[in-house]
This record gives sequence, structure tokens and C-alpha cells, in this order.
Amino acid sequence: MYIDVHVHLTDKAFRQADKVMSEIRAAGVGLVICSGYDIDSSFASRALAEKYDFVYFSAGFQPQELGKYKDGDLERVRALSRHEKCLAVGEIGLDAHYPDNPPKEMQKELFIAQLRLADEEGLPVVIHSRDCAADTLLILRENRQYLGHGGVLHCYSYAADMVRDFEELGLYFSFGGTSTYETAKKVQKSAMRVSPERILTETDSPYLTPVPKRGQFPNTPANIPFIAENLARLRGETEADFVRLVAENAARLFKKLPPSFRRGGAS
Repeated sequence: MYIDVHVHLTDKAFRQADKVMSEIRAAGVGLVICSGYDIDSSFASRALAEKYDFVYFSAGFQPQELGKYKDGDLERVRALSRHEKCLAVGEIGLDAHYPDNPPKEMQKELFIAQLRLADEEGLPVVIHSRDCAADTLLILRENRQYLGHGGVLHCYSYAADMVRDFEELGLYFSFGGTSTYETAKKVQKSAMRVSPERILTETDSPYLTPVPKRGQFPNTPANIPFIAENLARLRGETEADFVRLVAENAARLFKKLPPSFRRGGAS
């Protein structure tokens, strides 16, 4: 059973939802977590989770989207987090990639506020961090009291030397299509460095389509097998063992998953 812990199936690229979902299931994917990045996408992710049994969701404000933030939005995230199929708060974090991103102080303030919210609601966090490695690590260290329920650094792209720093905080790492790119040596080295009990798979659909389908759009969770096969090869593991390991890791991190999933299957 393949697992995609980070997708954006609410994107307009997925207008034929039933067809896409059928293709995902046919590829052997048993769990998809649709990530919210603002209030509207978080509610839309909830709607998909309510319609499809193998889809779950996370709710939160991604740093690039904070220009949409309004008073009361944190409480809306809190309400969503209490839904039976909401597995995490996220995606949340820091992003310095574009010069017109929301101010750094606003990003930090809302990052910490959502870390605190997740802890209060007993949920892990899904962390988006781009071009902010040192700041992200510092904030997480200073607020590690809010990481008691764990979290995942999605689409991890930082140096392998930082993996142990993040692991010491109890965090997991998910890798997607970039880990299949020949030029992504840093990502591949990090994927090889992550401890077995901390690695997860994602697509970040509709973006970052993996090899051998790179260049095709949209990417979908049906491409997870390509990512899992490549990660297993990089780590010197059989694909079957690697896929089983990822399922065990997901069950350990996302504690609201049903007992049927923990026994190795999805409803």
C-alpha cells in the first residue's frame, strides 16, 4: 500500500475528481493526505476527505498565503483540526524564496501560533520550509514544547548535515518527485541519511512530477510508486520493505488514522 502524505487535490488542475481518484486507487495508493494552505483550501480538503474514504486532510496557513489571513482564521483552523479525518495542522512554516512574500516577522508569528494550536489539539504539524533552514530550526528548537505530537518536514530539500538536528526534535521527513531528479544530489543525500523510522513519501501534486514522467502536468498521487521505487533504490532497500516501512511511519505519526490502517490496510 503506497502512501502520499502531501498533495493538493483541491487545485483546479483536478477538475475530474472521480477519474483522478480511480487512477490513484488503481496505482495501489491506500492513503492520501490533502494539505490545506489557507482557509478555503483547508475547507475544500475537508470536503474531499468526506467524499473519499482513503483521503484525509490537514488544515493550516502556509507562509506564502498569509496575505489572506484574517482575524478569526486561527479558530477556523482549530475547528477544522477537530474533524475526525484531519490528521495534522499544516502546511505551516517559513518561506523566503520570493522577495514579495509576507514579512518574515508575520510568518514567524503565525508559524509559532499554529505550532501552539497543533499542540493544544493533540496533532502533529506539516512544515513548509524553503530557503529558511536556519530560521526554521531555530524556531522549532525554541518552541519544541509544542512538538510533543510530532511533525513532518514536507518536500525536504535541506542538507543531509541538518537531518540529525531535525530528527532530534522528533520530526519526520517526506520526499517527493525532486528525489528522482538526476540533478537533485543534495535531496538524495538527505533521503539516504534519514533514519528508517522517520521517512515518508509524498507527491506535492499537482507539482514536481517525478521521473519518468517529469514534465507532465498535473502530477498525481498515482505517481507515488515511482518515488518509492527510487527512494528504496537510493537507500539500498527492497521496494516492498520500503513501502511497508513508510506505512508504519505514517501510522505512528498520524495517530487519528483508523485501526484498520494500523493493521496494514486502508478501508
